[in-house]
Amino acid sequence: MTIAVEPVTGPVAEHAEGPVWCARWGGLRWVDMLAGDVLHLDADGTVRRRHAGKVAAVVRPRTAGGYVVAAERELLLADADDLDAPLRSLGEQWSDPGIRMNEGGCDPDGRFYIGTMAYDETPGAGDLYVAEPDGSLRVVVPGVTISNGFGFSPDGSLAYYADTSTGRVDVFDYEPGRGLWERRPFVSVDPERGAPDGLTVDAEGGVWVALWGGGAVHRYGQDGTLEAVVELPVVNVTAVTFGGDGLDRLFVTSSARGVDRAEQPAAGSVFTADPGVLGRPVLETTL
Repeated sequence: MTIAVEPVTGPVAEHAEGPVWCARWGGLRWVDMLAGDVLHLDADGTVRRRHAGKVAAVVRPRTAGGYVVAAERELLLADADDLDAPLRSLGEQWSDPGIRMNEGGCDPDGRFYIGTMAYDETPGAGDLYVAEPDGSLRVVVPGVTISNGFGFSPDGSLAYYADTSTGRVDVFDYEPGRGLWERRPFVSVDPERGAPDGLTVDAEGGVWVALWGGGAVHRYGQDGTLEAVVELPVVNVTAVTFGGDGLDRLFVTSSARGVDRAEQPAAGSVFTADPGVLGRPVLETTL
């Protein structure tokens, strides 16, 4: 099945990433990662932005209200849901200026995970971390290259994860007291069709994967079978989420990095589609 998209914004970002729908926020937020900005889509289509730091890699809601932003080397907390709420740092997590945060998400028990990568994409220079209750980070998957998509099955027993450089989406078993374990391949993507970037999981357990360099989003069934393709008018597709009041819309972000805007004028836009299946509410963090 092929699914068409339509734009919901213009090319408002250089490197749009990490779309998240939270009803409490009043809709969709995402990041312009390397500009260090968090963006918000108002109901009338207006896009607002606030600067968070040199990098804004991920934004997620907090169960206590407010939100967390993963910045270049630190986590920033807002105590209110308003986009312009003050941000406070939980402290710089490492000193190497060549390593930055890149994509993440939450588990069903409210723990926040954040991946890292080298600016120059040095193989194995990144890690996937989980944030402890005090905000410190603990490595759970070492030696990754471009830590990207992270999402859970509807029953919370499986975690899907993409290290883009591998060309795969992997799957872990998950238990609340044990965390992630038993990593194994879920699907491999033909390099000619792009590389796996951000991902999300729908209410039926289908895994939607954005394909960097592939101009598409793929939906894989629970057995890894390719079941649907969302085609986009831009090459660098970065991430995907469900949203809308009924969680019945798909939102897809894109990047203008490394492309000719004259050839791809919509690069950096956010797109939407009718996926024919419902999503699930975003997992929030207890930080």
